[in-house]
Amino acid sequence: MSMETSSPERAFVLGLDGVPWNLIRRWTGEEQLPNFARLVEEGAAGPLSSTTPDATPLAWPTIATGVWPDKHGLYGFQHLESGYTHRMNTSADVRRPELWDIVSPAVVGNVPMTYPADDIDGTLVTGMMTPETNDHFTHPPEFAAEIAEEIPDYRIGLSWDEFRDRPDEFREELSSLLASRRKLMRRLMAEDWRLFFFVYTAPDRLQHLIWEDDALLDHYRELDDMLGEVLEYVESRDATLFVVSDHGFGPISTFVFVNSLLEREGLLHRKRGDGARGALARFGLTKDRIQAALSRFGVSEQSLVEHLPRSVVDSVAAQVPGDHSLYDVDFEETVAFVHGEGSVYVNDTLRFDPGVVAPEDVPALKSDLRSLFEGVTDPDTGDRALHVYDGDELFPTDPRSPDLVVKGRGEYETANALTRNVFADSGSKVASHRPEGIFLAWGPSIEAETVPTDASVADVTPTVLHALDEAVPSDADGRVLKEIFHDGSRPGRRAVSQREYGESGSGASVEADFDDVEDRLRGLGYME
Repeated sequence: MSMETSSPERAFVLGLDGVPWNLIRRWTGEEQLPNFARLVEEGAAGPLSSTTPDATPLAWPTIATGVWPDKHGLYGFQHLESGYTHRMNTSADVRRPELWDIVSPAVVGNVPMTYPADDIDGTLVTGMMTPETNDHFTHPPEFAAEIAEEIPDYRIGLSWDEFRDRPDEFREELSSLLASRRKLMRRLMAEDWRLFFFVYTAPDRLQHLIWEDDALLDHYRELDDMLGEVLEYVESRDATLFVVSDHGFGPISTFVFVNSLLEREGLLHRKRGDGARGALARFGLTKDRIQAALSRFGVSEQSLVEHLPRSVVDSVAAQVPGDHSLYDVDFEETVAFVHGEGSVYVNDTLRFDPGVVAPEDVPALKSDLRSLFEGVTDPDTGDRALHVYDGDELFPTDPRSPDLVVKGRGEYETANALTRNVFADSGSKVASHRPEGIFLAWGPSIEAETVPTDASVADVTPTVLHALDEAVPSDADGRVLKEIFHDGSRPGRRAVSQREYGESGSGASVEADFDDVEDRLRGLGYME
C-alpha cells in the first residue's frame, strides 16, 4: 500500500455473520481465498473476540455502538419483561447511537436488529428480524418500492431449520440469497456516503446446518468473489475497508437443556395439571399434538400466529401444556430460570412480579447456581458441559442484566426448552457460535501485515470513527486499534479524541409490525 499522509474520507464496513478466524487463516494460507489473502498481506488481520454470550443480537449492536450490552440494552432477540413475558427487541431498543447516527451521509444494508429503519442522513435497508418488506423496512420509505421493482427476488433471510433434510437444496437457496444481496449492495453503491455498512448473514445460516470443508469452502469462495468486488469499489473511492464478523463458529453434537437441569434440582417447577390445563393434558391435548393435527390440514403454526390476535396467542400458549421455558413454568414456585441466549435469572422480587427470592438472598443463590452449572457433566462421557459467567462482571452498569450467563463447552450447546432429559443429541444443528470472529482492515492509512492486539467487537466503532477523523464516544467500552494505522497516516499520528453523543440514536417504534416480529418468533409458545 502507498504511504499516503492524508486520512481517507470514507469507511466501508463489510460484515460477515459467523465467519471464524481459523477458517480464514487456514484458507488464505492455502491460497484458496485470494481476496481475503490480499487483505491479510496488505493490511491488518486477526481474530475478533465477540460478546458474552457470542450471539447476533448482542454482538452487532456492540459492533455498531462500541459499548457492551449493559449499555446498548440488548441481551437477546427478545426482551424479558417483569411479568415473565417477552417481546421482540428492535432498533428502538438500542440505547446508544450507532455509527450511522454519527457519520453522515451513511448507507446501511442488512444489519441485524435495525428494524424499523431509523431516519438517518442517508439510505438504510433493515436486516435480520425484519417482519416484511414494507415501508418501515427502508429509509427513505419509498426505497422499498425501488427494491421490489429492481430486485423482485430480494428477501430478508433464509431459515436453515426449514431445510433440515434437504442440504443440497439449502445450498442452492443460500447461493440465490447471496446473489440477491449482492444486487442490493451494488444498488446502494450508487448512493453518496462517508460510511457504508453492509452485512451478509449467509455464512451463519449455512454453518448451522452444514459443517463440511467442501461445502463451506464453496460458499467462502463466493464470499471471496464478493470481497473482490468490494475491494475494487473501495479502492476507487480511496476509502478504508473494515471486514468484521460478530462471532465465530464450530461444531456441536449435544444439547444441554439448562431449564430441565434446574427442574431436576428442584429450582424450577412446571405448571400443575389443574383446571383447564389439566383437563387438556388428560385428553392428550399438548402443543405438539395440536401442532401435528393442524399440519395435517395444511395449517401452519406461523399462519395461526400471524392471523390471531396476540391476546389469543398468549392465552392458548399459557393454557395448552407444553415445554416452553416461560409459558409452562410456575414462577410462584421457581427460584431461577434461563431465558434467551443462556441468560440465567434469579426470580427475585425486585425484577419480577411476583418474584419469590428476596434481594438479600440473591448473592448466595447465584453462588449455588454457579456451582451447579460448573459441576454439570455428560453422563455418557464425564466431560464438563458448561462455561459459567457472572452477569455483574459482564454487565456492570445495568442492575437488571442477567445474573449469570451459561454457554456450552466445546461441542455442547445450551437450550432452554423443558425436556425429560438434560442432555440430547443436537440433531441436524451440527455447528454453532464460537467467541472468535474476524477483523480485517485495508486502505491508505492501514499498515501492511499488522495484527490487532486483543481486538474485540467493541473496538470496531472507535477504530472506524478514528479512521474518519471523528471523536470516539466518551462512554465507549472499546478502544481505537491504533496499532493498525501506519505512522505516516493522519489516524496514526492523531491523538484519540472523545465526545458525548447522548443516550440513543433516532430509532422509531412501530407497534403493529413489532408485534408481528414477536409473534412470528414466539409462535403459540412452542418456540423459545
